[in-house]
Amino acid sequence: MEHRNDARDDDMIGQPAGPPEEAAYDRRWARDVFDSVRCAGVLLGLLFLIDWGAGTLTDGRAALWLALAVLLFVVLCPARVSVGGGWLASRRLLRTRRVRTDLLVSVRCLDGVAQRLVLRDAFGERVEIDPQVLVGNPDLWHRLSEDARTSLDRGTLTCGATMLQRVAERIDRENAATVFKVSGLE
Repeated sequence: MEHRNDARDDDMIGQPAGPPEEAAYDRRWARDVFDSVRCAGVLLGLLFLIDWGAGTLTDGRAALWLALAVLLFVVLCPARVSVGGGWLASRRLLRTRRVRTDLLVSVRCLDGVAQRLVLRDAFGERVEIDPQVLVGNPDLWHRLSEDARTSLDRGTLTCGATMLQRVAERIDRENAATVFKVSGLE
C-alpha cells in the first residue's frame, strides 16, 4: 500500500530534468550473445565429436554434454545494459536490476578476474556492470555521467566521484587512441 509521503513518490524526488528521453542500449550486446552461443556450440560439437569418435556416445552422455553447453552459455551470456533519463538497467537471463542514476549514493569498482562497476541508489538498489560496456558505448556513458553529476549536485553521491572520474579518463584515453588509430597518427 502506497502512502502520499512514500520515499519513492516522484513528487518528493522530482522527475529528471527535460523531456523524456529514449533509452540507449549496449550496441555490442547482440554480438556478445552470438559469441556466447558460438562458444557453447563449439564445445558441444567437440564433445559430441570426441565421444562419437571413441564410440561411447549414448543418449545419457549426449544429454550431459548438452547440459554442459547450456551451462557454459548461461555463464558467458552478457547482461544487457540500458540507460534512460534518470535510470540504468542491467538485464540478465532471469532478472533485471535497475538503479536511479540521478539519485546515486555510491559508485565502486570491484577488481578481480572481471572488473565490475557497482552503482547504488538512494533506495538501496544495486547494479553491477562491466566498465567496458561504458567504454564501448559513449551514449551510455554520456547519460550516466550527466545523471551522476545531478546526484553530485543534489548531494546524494557521497562515495564514488573519483571512481567516475577514473572511468571518464579511461573512456577519454581509449577514445583518443581510437581516433589516432583510425586517422593513421598512431
